[in-house]
Amino acid sequence: MRNVQLLQLTQVFLFIHSGFAQADFGPFFYDNGPYSKNGNMALFSLSEDTPIGSQIYCLNGTDPEGSTVTYGLSFEPGSKKYFSVNPNTGIITLIEALDREKQDSIDVLVSISDGQSQVEERVTVFVMDTNDEKPEFLNLPGMTSVLETTESESSIYRVEAVDRDTGSGGSVTYFLQNPLASLFTIDRYSGILKIKSGETLDYEKTKTHFVTVIAKDGGGNYNGKEQFLSSSATLTIHIVDAQDTPPVFMGTPYFGYVYEVTSPGSEIFNVQAKDGDVGSPNSVVYSFEEGDDGVFSINKFSGHITLLTSPADLRREIFNIRVRATEVNEGGDLLEHSSTTVVIRVVDLNNNPPTFYGESGRQNMFELTMYEHPAEGEILRGLRITVNDSDQGANAKFNLRLIGPSRMLKVVPQTVLNEAQVTILVEDSAAIDYERHHFLTFKLLALEVDTPERFSATADIVIHLLDTNDNAPKFSAEYYIARIPENSPGGTNVVTVTATDPDSGPWGDVTYSLYGSGADLFLIQPTSGIIYTQAWASLDAEVRSKYNFYVKAEDAEGKYSVTEVFVTVLDLNDHPPAFNQNLMEKTMVIGAPVKIEAVDDDAEIPNNVIEYTIMKTEPNANIFDIDADTGEINLKSYIKSMAIIQNITNKRDSSWSLVVQARDRGQPSFSTTAVVKIDITEATRLSGGPLSTMIMQSRTNPLHILGMLGGAICLLVLVTVIISTVMFMRNKKTNRILPNRRVRRRKPQQQNSWINSPFRRQDPDKFKVEEPESAPAVENVNYNNNVVRIWPPPPCAPSLPPPPPPSLPRDRQWTVPTVSAHVPVPKPRKRPPSNQQDPVNRALVSELKLRLEQKRINNQ
Repeated sequence: MRNVQLLQLTQVFLFIHSGFAQADFGPFFYDNGPYSKNGNMALFSLSEDTPIGSQIYCLNGTDPEGSTVTYGLSFEPGSKKYFSVNPNTGIITLIEALDREKQDSIDVLVSISDGQSQVEERVTVFVMDTNDEKPEFLNLPGMTSVLETTESESSIYRVEAVDRDTGSGGSVTYFLQNPLASLFTIDRYSGILKIKSGETLDYEKTKTHFVTVIAKDGGGNYNGKEQFLSSSATLTIHIVDAQDTPPVFMGTPYFGYVYEVTSPGSEIFNVQAKDGDVGSPNSVVYSFEEGDDGVFSINKFSGHITLLTSPADLRREIFNIRVRATEVNEGGDLLEHSSTTVVIRVVDLNNNPPTFYGESGRQNMFELTMYEHPAEGEILRGLRITVNDSDQGANAKFNLRLIGPSRMLKVVPQTVLNEAQVTILVEDSAAIDYERHHFLTFKLLALEVDTPERFSATADIVIHLLDTNDNAPKFSAEYYIARIPENSPGGTNVVTVTATDPDSGPWGDVTYSLYGSGADLFLIQPTSGIIYTQAWASLDAEVRSKYNFYVKAEDAEGKYSVTEVFVTVLDLNDHPPAFNQNLMEKTMVIGAPVKIEAVDDDAEIPNNVIEYTIMKTEPNANIFDIDADTGEINLKSYIKSMAIIQNITNKRDSSWSLVVQARDRGQPSFSTTAVVKIDITEATRLSGGPLSTMIMQSRTNPLHILGMLGGAICLLVLVTVIISTVMFMRNKKTNRILPNRRVRRRKPQQQNSWINSPFRRQDPDKFKVEEPESAPAVENVNYNNNVVRIWPPPPCAPSLPPPPPPSLPRDRQWTVPTVSAHVPVPKPRKRPPSNQQDPVNRALVSELKLRLEQKRINNQ
């Protein structure tokens, strides 16, 4: 307040002075109070979590003369600069991080200047606290010691932690990590650590406890959000041992032995005990409680048990002696004690190993001769073996084991006490096989079970096997595949089959034989297994190329096995290709191929694969190509018309003769030639719409043309029947018969039909074949399809189509075998209305009407 008064007096003085000095008044700040963010920054406060670069305040002032003012900001020398100011706008920016715990207020010199005079003020900026500090432990990590007899709920330690924040952020509460598993608890406000109610400490169980304490503040605002901070530290608690545990015997249970050779005064056993309180253990002394019968003594300090008499004078086999261990303090007072039992057994000395005996006494080798594959479970009665151990009790107990090839035999019994008769049984009959082993060797082992010496004895068993016929012959392969060329002479070897019989003597001899539907042409040598062809056999792959039959291998007693033999007759190239005719006549339309075909009777490729070539042409101008695989003969690709051919050959003749060769691909290769006479013609078009086009496309297939004609006829008949039926039903309804009824038909409209009926009368000049002027006029007769069907005239038909022109076979020339030709389009001409109806159709309708009328009359 005093500073404010001095500031005001200074301003009054400056005002009076400036009034006298040409009225130059100094600039001044606006004082807007402590809660404003513009003015002179008086009593301004700022949160310590304000980010660097934030605009925190705006200096604001004026000059009485209205001059432009600038602003300044400075700090005391040596102090840290936290703010910067824009001299023109007065905006103050934070340039250093704030920390209230290090500095809670900042002194700043702010100034305002109009260029002539400058006013400077000292202000204090207060730094406000946020929750940015974690609690800090004052005495942790740390350790303490606690006596194991400390009672529950006793206080054992006080944890202290402080938080430098103010308000709720500076308050601290305490917690334990994993409180349920801990033996301790802590007061959340005072930090006092106690033993949990109902829990006790035990040095013998756990000598050290590690307790993690968490200190947590009350939370507070930080960066606009509420934040809780915590810290943790570990307290190590050492448990101090107390004398509360009796002595503990080491290495229990205790067993001692007195042997028949033990002398009096010998140490039998030694017991050892120690104080259960290992932190500060007391000494231990030993004594007998009961069961020693006066024949044993114990050393008070060492625990050694000694035999006082001869083993022969002992009246019991087992002694159960109770031994006591007692704690003794430094004053010699007897404290807590504990007891245990020492079992001492009087045992016979194990000095006799097991021994094997035969019929004549002690024996280590046993032999037997028998046939292979005895029945399982059968006793080998030729072996008479006895085993004995002269010791007594556990020293005379031993196990028997048979050591040898894979579980063939089994020994009974397997555990023996003192003495037993040994029995050998057959366990795996199939493994006792003469073909595998002519003799078998086993070792019979007797091994003591419960003795430390583990004495043992062995005896050798040798079994000589005799053979039986237990095997059938076996082929070397499941099946045999053989190949033999056709036309091989009789007696040619085909394949050798092999079967073996592992039995000895005549049982191992094998005889072969053939059977099966495919074995007629083959024989087999009975002893060697060589299969060969019959002397009269002739193999031909074209007739039959595959044979299969069976071979039986049989021993002397009829045991046998069977295998299958597959014989393939290999094809040889023994047939040349053959044409159906040596001279073939073909007609070729330019643009369409002519195909020839030869057949090779060989059975397999490449012997029956044929290649075609043109060897010679007459005239000698090669205008043809032939497909080597299919035999299709085509004109050269550049030949499109007869004119090109005539230009090449300079002849008007269109007939050609080709010598074509058909060669197979076998080794050696065979070939055949044939002469193909080809008449070349040019395709022409017929007028008449799609039907004519279809006929032209089928000109090389007469059956196709006949099929189309037959279909058209059937369609016409079907239409006629339907019309007649309709008319009959109509007349039946009217109950009148009008045989001579005149039917008026409408004048048909002129239309272009795309189907021309084959029965419609055609203009004889409609089809014309254009021929070269120089060629003689001949009839266009198709001798490949020279069957012309002329329909008989129906009754009452007004007229018939004109008959085809007569053909003279003697005048035949090599012309185009087709009815195709270039048809000149005739000019349309009008027909009389009375002749619009097709005469054939009229005749058919009239005939049907007459028949229906006659049937009607007959029914009446």
